[in-house]
Amino acid sequence: MSAIHIIAYHNKGMDKDLAPLDVKLLRLLDQLYATRSVTRSAEALGQSQPTVSIWLARLRKQLNDPLFVRTAEGMLPTPRTDALIATVREVLTGLQRLSESGAAFDPSTAQRRFRICMTDASHITLLPRLLSHVRAVAPGVALEAGRIDAELAQALQAGDADLAIGYLPWLDTGFYQQTLYAQDWICLTNARHPRINSDLATDWNLGVYQAEAHIAISSGTGHQLLDNALASQHITRRVLLELPGFLGLSAILSTTDLVATLPRHIGETLARTAGLRVLPCPLPIPGFTVKQYWHARYQHDSACRWMRGVCAELFMKNASHP
Repeated sequence: MSAIHIIAYHNKGMDKDLAPLDVKLLRLLDQLYATRSVTRSAEALGQSQPTVSIWLARLRKQLNDPLFVRTAEGMLPTPRTDALIATVREVLTGLQRLSESGAAFDPSTAQRRFRICMTDASHITLLPRLLSHVRAVAPGVALEAGRIDAELAQALQAGDADLAIGYLPWLDTGFYQQTLYAQDWICLTNARHPRINSDLATDWNLGVYQAEAHIAISSGTGHQLLDNALASQHITRRVLLELPGFLGLSAILSTTDLVATLPRHIGETLARTAGLRVLPCPLPIPGFTVKQYWHARYQHDSACRWMRGVCAELFMKNASHP
């Protein structure tokens, strides 16, 4: 709603004495127009009749018009009041909307779509649990999984995205963040790998790691940490397959003798669903923290605060390695 100003003009030649009207006077004008009664208006406003009479006198002076004329049918509006009432009610409605803008978000009745930007790993590890919870407590709320890309910061600032989840250290100035869980690194293989059995003490070490063939994941917010660790330690891998993400990884590991090095949360999730073997990572790789990020513009938005609270409750408490 565009800003609207009600201003009283006094007849002083061409001079205009600008006098902003008190909101309580606008409410009085609205009540008198609706009830045609000073007494009922006073009751509706919670004021005494003398007080309302004083307010009406002030209103008449500011607007330089009788506004209401007492008749046998009650307080009838003048043509000036008829002309003003629509604008007065529009202003009061706008003020009411402003006062309600900070109202609490009620998930049980809300009709709202949240766009949460995340990696494809989070599609597997976090999104199913989040969707299940939201469907149970907020049946009118829909979710959209957005991408993490170069436009992420602008999308969060503009409100085109509500939240981002991942390892996103470049989101700093103007953004809030909350740690959800820490990540380290593991390796995954086929449970029936022909050269790696359950005796990890003798069959799994850095030499075996370098001798085996690997799958490399070329995207994701943590892969650069892995590449940097390999380069700094002068460790090479024989990469036979490179994937842009985790889609299809478990199916390929289940049918080959390849090895994958990946963050623990996605790795253990894939291992549980596909019966893969989890191995400790034989080289030191810096860990990282998965966080949720949001722009400062939406720090106090009740709907966004609710969604952030849901993510914190679900993922801070239930993460495999908090």
